[in-house]
Amino acid sequence: MSFTSSSAAGSYRRQLTPKQMEAEVYGRATRTLREAMDQQSPVILARALADNRRLWDAVQAAVIDPSNRLPLPLRAQIASLARSVLRECDAETPDLDHIIGVNEQIAAALWA
Repeated sequence: MSFTSSSAAGSYRRQLTPKQMEAEVYGRATRTLREAMDQQSPVILARALADNRRLWDAVQAAVIDPSNRLPLPLRAQIASLARSVLRECDAETPDLDHIIGVNEQIAAALWA
């Protein structure tokens, strides 16, 4: 039996835990922000910030949902962090190092 690259990738994905899959999402967002910084393209930066904003909008929505089973103090901390990142995404000159740092810390915590 031979594996195509897509079936191999599918096999790899199925072996990841849900937390690890979430960590991968943060990793992808971080990589696109780094690429935008390296290429210094306003279009690439706008796209990367929009993607990161969608990620953190989803995080914020998840933690403010009353059915979320995380402890309330943790949900409040994550919501506060989400608002901080979203403010940076919307800033005229966003602090990309801050956004990347937060993304990396969350990804590392999810991989742990």
